[in-house]
Amino acid sequence: MRKLGLIAGGGGLPVEIAEHCRKSGRPLFVIRLKGFAGTELSPYAGAEVGVAEFGKCFKALKRAGCSAVCLAGKVDRPDFSALVPDLRGFAVLPALIAAARRGDDALLRVLVAEFEKEGFAVEGAHEVMEDLGLAAGPMGKVTPSEADMVDVRRALEVARAIGGLDVGQGAVVCRGLVLAVEAAEGTDAMLTRVAELPAALRGRPGASCGVLAKAPKPIQETRVDLPTIGPATVHAAARAGLSGIVGEAGRLLVLDREAVAALADELGLFVLGVEPDTP
Repeated sequence: MRKLGLIAGGGGLPVEIAEHCRKSGRPLFVIRLKGFAGTELSPYAGAEVGVAEFGKCFKALKRAGCSAVCLAGKVDRPDFSALVPDLRGFAVLPALIAAARRGDDALLRVLVAEFEKEGFAVEGAHEVMEDLGLAAGPMGKVTPSEADMVDVRRALEVARAIGGLDVGQGAVVCRGLVLAVEAAEGTDAMLTRVAELPAALRGRPGASCGVLAKAPKPIQETRVDLPTIGPATVHAAARAGLSGIVGEAGRLLVLDREAVAALADELGLFVLGVEPDTP
């Protein structure tokens, strides 16, 4: 079992991965990214590293004996003019800036390539934890109606289309009408916008309608930044009056799986996995 270097940003995903490694006995070293990684990761062996300190990061990982890395957690797109890189970071920065102009996916591919150049195998979060991915079919007791399935198909179509343009990973559709697409603001902010739309356009508690779809970008490096949902997503979808959430089986990460299923059942939402090639 090769030692894993966890490059940890914010949110619950890095914490779940670290806890999984602890329980499974996999050796772990955590690179806590300054300003992003949560305090929950402090008890794990590791180092705190700035987002542009590539040399410090690589040296710490090699000193710890890591042969694989996993990049997980939320990291906001940096203000490149404000970064303080080390020498290795200075060498990488021009490629990062050029990639950032082409979109987030291009930026992530450059990051992955840098770790591979240093000899690290890059593992996706869903490869480290095989049960993170959404399974095909309903996740809980609630199942979509025929009307819901019309919105499911339309929402997935839109999510995949904006992904092809490297815009975002999510879309909300209600009664066939596109209510929102996700861009730089993220899923929670998008759902907040939906909740603020006129009641005539969306569902409401007791009369839910509409679907949130999340799908990876067609060109996406699936070892990093796969779409993710958690309990907060279910709460936000319910506040927006939606009937459910859909994602591609094996290509949508579900954080705190038991809590998501229980909460969705309690709030009357379906969480549905469909095969990636479903039209």
